[in-house]
Amino acid sequence: MTLNVAVQMDPVQSLDIKGDSTFALMLEAQSRGHRLFYYQPGSLIFCDQTLKAYGFDVEVRDEEGNHATVSEGRTVNLKDFDTVLMRQDPPFDMGYITATHLLEHIHPDTLVVNDPLHVRNAPEKLFVTRYPDLMPPTMITRDVGALKSFREQHGDIILKPLYGNGGAGVFRLTHGDENFASLLELFETSFREPFIAQLYLPEVRAGDKRIILVDGEVAGAINRVPAIGESRSNMHVGGRPEPADLTDREHEICARIGQDLRERGLIFVGIDVIGDYLTEINVTSPTGIREVKNFGGNDIAAMIWDAIEQKL
Repeated sequence: MTLNVAVQMDPVQSLDIKGDSTFALMLEAQSRGHRLFYYQPGSLIFCDQTLKAYGFDVEVRDEEGNHATVSEGRTVNLKDFDTVLMRQDPPFDMGYITATHLLEHIHPDTLVVNDPLHVRNAPEKLFVTRYPDLMPPTMITRDVGALKSFREQHGDIILKPLYGNGGAGVFRLTHGDENFASLLELFETSFREPFIAQLYLPEVRAGDKRIILVDGEVAGAINRVPAIGESRSNMHVGGRPEPADLTDREHEICARIGQDLRERGLIFVGIDVIGDYLTEINVTSPTGIREVKNFGGNDIAAMIWDAIEQKL
């Protein structure tokens, strides 16, 4: 089976290929003989009920500094492709949401991974609220009084923007921290959306586990350990990846959500677990598959392409 594959992504030249999951998916697709075309979300063109994109045929190789060769640009009809990988990084803003609406015009005749309707309806920090018994105490609001009460109740909390990513804007506020009011003022100025407050989980010092599910089934995991002096474990901000196995509780969490993910067409998902708690369900542009393979785990890029090919 030779597929025509379009990848909606950030500029291919800017990728850090050592840890980029999109690049791993492209390498695997190319190794199977699939043809690759890449474009950026701003290049989508919808007119006369046809969705097109301006982009480039691309060849990739696992060589730092020489990882991609692109053709002359051309405009294509995305209906002519077998599958589109929606892989641009957040922020999950109106541009991101608009792209999901546009891609719905071709899905499922052209298989979009992940399903754009359910990407739109599953923001990372909101989708998890469907499983209240799996998540830590959480409040989502802009109401300052409510946030003060939540902090008084729990003492040590995390405050973060609802649609942030990569650990940006995540603050730990310990009991008695005098920056609480100033931080809320900053958030009110910077974000129009509600904020999210959660109980701080000291287990994060031992790591924030990223578990990857492919079509609802566990595919692999890594543990991300915060750097000294950091409460955030994201690798973007210095978190250290380690190999990881799943606990009984983590298997329970995956079993609970797996069927929901599969029914929603969310083929490639990364969940975050701290201690016994599910904190996020990442469906927009999950990462971690190169790290899992580097530690001797599954080749998750191959597993994802197996799932895509089976659906096609």
